Amino acid sequence: MGKFALADEQLGRIVICRKCKARNHAGTLKCRKCGSVYLRPKRKEKRVKK
Repeated sequence: MGKFALADEQLGRIVICRKCKARNHAGTLKCRKCGSVYLRPKRKEKRVKK
């Protein structure tokens, strides 16, 4: 993704809450902010505008 491998590794271990868009540590079962259980992993690749 980027030019820093260590930073890419750290970003890969983040999950995003689908409800409030907060960043959470990987492995969490619920959001730290709103308590929602609807989490998704952070995207690895950049999205390109059309």
